[in-house]
Amino acid sequence: MNETQITGSEGEAAAVKHLRSLGYKILETNWRFGQEEIDIIASYKDILSVVEVKTRSSSAFGEPEIFVNRQKQRHLIKAADAYLHKSGLTLEVRFDIASVLKKGDSYQVTMIENAFYPLISKR
Repeated sequence: MNETQITGSEGEAAAVKHLRSLGYKILETNWRFGQEEIDIIASYKDILSVVEVKTRSSSAFGEPEIFVNRQKQRHLIKAADAYLHKSGLTLEVRFDIASVLKKGDSYQVTMIENAFYPLISKR
């Protein structure tokens, strides 16, 4: 694993720990559907939280969450739909971002709830 992969993996672990501290139940981590991946799938009360984790060692080029572009959002929506069909869950779905900044040897996690909403396509 290279340094970037290690930082990303540690950032995801920090996000899981943070979510648990807030009362979330972690259902899946790194859940895959074909080429798509959801970093964290968690439940909180009656909501299914689909969490994209973005970890950076510096905010010099912008906060981590700005790197979740429309294409990534479309992939998350597609994967979340597949997860719901496979799991049979009927919870309300929310798309969140865990913005993680590495500060020395620790990680600062900021949760952004309802970071984006699925767009309804016109046919």
